[in-house]
Amino acid sequence: MSDRVTNVFIAGVGGQGILLASEILSAVALARGLDVKKSEVHGMAQRGGSVVSHVRFGKRVHSPVVAEGEADVLVSFEKMEALRWIHYLKPGGKVVVNAQEIIPSGLDSYPAGIDARIRERAPDAVFVDALKLAKEAGNVRAVNTVMLGAFAAFLEFPDDEWKKAIEAGVPKKTIDVNVAGFELGRRAAKGA
Repeated sequence: MSDRVTNVFIAGVGGQGILLASEILSAVALARGLDVKKSEVHGMAQRGGSVVSHVRFGKRVHSPVVAEGEADVLVSFEKMEALRWIHYLKPGGKVVVNAQEIIPSGLDSYPAGIDARIRERAPDAVFVDALKLAKEAGNVRAVNTVMLGAFAAFLEFPDDEWKKAIEAGVPKKTIDVNVAGFELGRRAAKGA
């Protein structure tokens, strides 16, 4: 096992399942015998505000916080949040973005040009229509597991570890929908 620490920065707005996604990612890394540190910022989550989670894992991790410019993967559950936090991405890092647009409070419409501005910093950014795929899986609330599947395509953890963590992390009656969402997200990212 190398001494390298992997830094994942997960962003979105309140109610999108950012914290559950970071819990599942942490569980997968722990199951692989890695040291894991996690930090979360809830902000105005209950009012649709920004929510971020830092997840770091490796042989030995000293801090739970991803430094600016050090994220190996930036996962955003909403496009504008990807743009807001893209300065955390390291050069050559991977960006996985839910194509969903949530109009911020105080605005009448969604700002234009967000995709292009993300691509300026990350030309190979992967955009996934997680809301559409969650509906296809059977529940719009599976957006978080669709996004887990999308960014899992860029991490070296086996599918069975992800599925075990999902099964342990979601309510029993939603396991099938969430596993289906994960699989759809993974396929979408690999095909991007």
